[in-house]
Amino acid sequence: MSAHTIYDCASLGSVIRYFDGTPKPPARFRKKLSAWESRNGTGRLVKKEPPHERPTYTSPACFTLHEGDFGQGGIIVVSVRRTWSVESDLRFEIVERPKIGMVRVLQDLGDSPELLHLARDREAAERWLASNRYSRSYLEEISADEVGTDVIEGRAAA
Repeated sequence: MSAHTIYDCASLGSVIRYFDGTPKPPARFRKKLSAWESRNGTGRLVKKEPPHERPTYTSPACFTLHEGDFGQGGIIVVSVRRTWSVESDLRFEIVERPKIGMVRVLQDLGDSPELLHLARDREAAERWLASNRYSRSYLEEISADEVGTDVIEGRAAA
């Protein structure tokens, strides 16, 4: 799939794989491996930004993938996120979609909501939200309609 298809079809909380089609180099080639890893990986879709038009520039639509958190003792030191433009030359695929009954914890910022957490049910989402205070946050349950629309429109993951 193209980046534009991911922007149009993938729902927040989906796990997305991105790749450039080149084979993974051997571990002994550290620089080549590092460059390959920057163009091949997976992440959870946490934000979709619409295109912006300003008098001095125009930016295309983009989406952000959360690749992981690093830290210890329950304290996150670094959160790795990558933002891709819909004009990216990489290929993408939907690895996993949120299941019916799961609940998104979203924060309303700017033009579009940002996924803070994906919980297995409403009770787990409320517990997470109680221990992680965010302003302008709200819960959104994954409905059968949302999952059904993806299947009807041919957007089901392969």
